[in-house]
Amino acid sequence: MTIPNYITIFRFILVPFIVMALLSGYVGAALIGFVIAGVSDGIDGFIARRYNQGSELGAYLDPIADKLLLVSLFVVLGFVKELPVWLVVIVVSRDIFIIGAVLLGAVIGKPLEMHPLLVSKANTAFQLVLVAVTLADIAFDFSLTGSRMVLVWIVALLTAASATAYLMTWTKHMAGYEQEHKQD
Repeated sequence: MTIPNYITIFRFILVPFIVMALLSGYVGAALIGFVIAGVSDGIDGFIARRYNQGSELGAYLDPIADKLLLVSLFVVLGFVKELPVWLVVIVVSRDIFIIGAVLLGAVIGKPLEMHPLLVSKANTAFQLVLVAVTLADIAFDFSLTGSRMVLVWIVALLTAASATAYLMTWTKHMAGYEQEHKQD
């Protein structure tokens, strides 16, 4: 266990508190928790790189913590009608699809090592911005409805593009698996 891994575990622990704050109407507290999670994500990455404390465990835990936070907030923001339900379905479905594809590859003996694609990084960045803007808008009543709607559509398009890119990567990988088994 490294210091960055402990920081990542702290982010896991923060998620239920952020969700409960949001569901209880303490949107300012949820926003503060979200900012703390974001800053801690940057800190653990910095420490891992700067002090050579990267680990295989951290390579798995960090993106899981990020996804847990984002998916939880998308679901809750959809539930409280601050994000469109159709967007929540798209975002959550993409993540389930990716997890399912990775698990299927592992189960049939053709594990796929997933590396974040540029479109996926852009997708995650815009998802983070959408959540931050939405929480800030609710907490401080900034009246950012127009900006939020633009972000919703950008996130929807990037999520669809990211899912398509991962599907193409997975399909090519699995086609290679099929070719190997036809030769046997």
